[in-house]
Amino acid sequence: MCFSLSMVEMLLIWLVIIIAVFAIIKLLLIPMVLAPMGAAGSVIIQVVNIILWVIVAIAVIYIVFDLLGCLMGGFGGLGRVR
Repeated sequence: MCFSLSMVEMLLIWLVIIIAVFAIIKLLLIPMVLAPMGAAGSVIIQVVNIILWVIVAIAVIYIVFDLLGCLMGGFGGLGRVR
């Protein structure tokens, strides 16, 4: 399944899901729930933003290493871990 059309399809689906979850949390959770808390809400908002960016970074790293493993697996290098 390395570098095939189905792999690109799954990659795009995962990217859309990650972006949608990120946007929903930023639109709903932060302004409606945490903003009325004042200063404590501001700190919580920053923590939530950091956690969201960490999740996005981990997803990107996973995708990049999956692509590298796929690329090198065909040449006798890294194999796929699944």
